[in-house]
Amino acid sequence: MLSLNKIHHIAIICSDYQKSKHFYTEILGLTIVQEIYRAERESYKLDLALNGIFTIELFSFENAPKRVSGPEAAGLRHLAFEVNDIQKTRDYFTSQNIYAEEIRMDVHTKKNYFFIADPDDLPIEFYEK
Repeated sequence: MLSLNKIHHIAIICSDYQKSKHFYTEILGLTIVQEIYRAERESYKLDLALNGIFTIELFSFENAPKRVSGPEAAGLRHLAFEVNDIQKTRDYFTSQNIYAEEIRMDVHTKKNYFFIADPDDLPIEFYEK
């Protein structure tokens, strides 16, 4: 049987590199591990860490097709981050003028959660620890 250790990273393609870099580093607070400009592809590759662990690879490509978010399409549905205080987290996003859905309760786990969207409308979930 196959033996997987963990998810190594998630790759995201953005349409506006500077806007997405700001969102993931300044708003979400991920730290930059490495930033590379690949001239031959006219593309940036930004490696981001969460609590010191490499988590997200952010790419920029000219004229990348827009992501279909609604209605839901096949493929990656959303990213989810665990947080300690769901209300405080939602309040933070609203204070940053980022639309945050109302907090809901997962009927199966009885945990609270809500969604925001990144600059390219990728849904991002925040789930109570």
